[in-house]
Amino acid sequence: MAAFTFSIQKRDKDSKARAGALKTPHGDILTPNFNPVGTQATVKTLSSQDLKEIGAQIVLSNTYHLNLRPGADTIEKMGGLGKFMGWDGPTMTDSGGFQVFSLGVAQKKIALKDRSGRKMGKFVKSVFLSPEDTQLLLPSITKTRAEKIVKKLKEATVKEDGVWFYSHIDGSKHWFDSDISIKLQEQLGADLIVAFDDHESPLWDYEQTKLSVERTHRWGLASLAAQKRSDQLIYGVVHGGHFEDLRKQSAKFVDKYFPAVSIGGSYTSKSVLYQTLDWCVPYFQEGKLRHLLGIGEVQDLFEGIARGMDFFDCVAPTRRGRHGNVYISPGNGGHPSNNFTLQISNAKFALDTDPIDPGCECYTCLHFTRAYLHHLFKADELLAQRLGSYHNVYFIVNLVNKIRLAIFDGRFSDMKEEWLGGR
Repeated sequence: MAAFTFSIQKRDKDSKARAGALKTPHGDILTPNFNPVGTQATVKTLSSQDLKEIGAQIVLSNTYHLNLRPGADTIEKMGGLGKFMGWDGPTMTDSGGFQVFSLGVAQKKIALKDRSGRKMGKFVKSVFLSPEDTQLLLPSITKTRAEKIVKKLKEATVKEDGVWFYSHIDGSKHWFDSDISIKLQEQLGADLIVAFDDHESPLWDYEQTKLSVERTHRWGLASLAAQKRSDQLIYGVVHGGHFEDLRKQSAKFVDKYFPAVSIGGSYTSKSVLYQTLDWCVPYFQEGKLRHLLGIGEVQDLFEGIARGMDFFDCVAPTRRGRHGNVYISPGNGGHPSNNFTLQISNAKFALDTDPIDPGCECYTCLHFTRAYLHHLFKADELLAQRLGSYHNVYFIVNLVNKIRLAIFDGRFSDMKEEWLGGR
């Protein structure tokens, strides 16, 4: 597409890391790059001006949410997503597929207990509950308890050409398919859009996952056929769960048919995520933009960039920030074991006169102490969420910028070692 050009400016000599630039109708984006997530046309607690000050170059919003509220028609009438939210830089929307399955089907966030009374909430949050999945969970929970949970969920009905799902807002029933997803994304007017895709459960067996991948590929081709605007770059999405051959087949398919490639799915561990990248990236053409969807924690950024990925997005920086879990660099106690974070609401910070991350140049760190942030969070003040989110988004955006400079300077491997150690 003439409106988009992606160029690789520097390759790391010791890994697959690369630095480049993507030209879009609304400005250039330097890679590697972290895309802050503004699900409902806002990065939670932050204004578009905040994002400019932070150094963000693109904002990602969600088609599912914006279609339900305020509606794609409304945003189109307001001049498109960027104008609607007062952002004049590039924007991206995902297809809405993940939310159709995670909210319309329900990734149920409830506290389960197994027969010994051990809480299983953390595990259940990461899987899709369906009748089939419930059977797989039976060794850990009683059949009666599992059946009651499934009855509480309104499951989406997956057809060969799309999905019936229920709004998480009012329970109303909706239909989503490739044509509708692309039409909505064209109305929203983002620079980068995503093909409609199916989403496999990490609990599914090989045959179930294979059928889902084949469905994603059919929906991907239908998404390409539905695209009418030439000023939007479309990603295909690689799926395949934890099965090597399915991931490789999907990577080949997406690379063959789409101008930009992305990797989606759920991962039961970091090792599974990194293995998935090792399987998929070799099948991507060098000159295509690569996006690792929904991933953006510190360790994952280093490992993803080392394996050749360009774009990342994640809600973790704002989600952590709103709850007082703030990022710190290695020199200030950050480590993979603590996800490079500290919990500012802990009592030990009540009299701490340091900024969150000494050496950080964000607005929060330049103006406020850990003690003040501690007070705000303990008092449940709204400013606490804003200052925590500002710091976290700044931290991640600028960490990726520093990684980009390290690639140019031939220091990427050294920087990765400084942050992650021998991992």
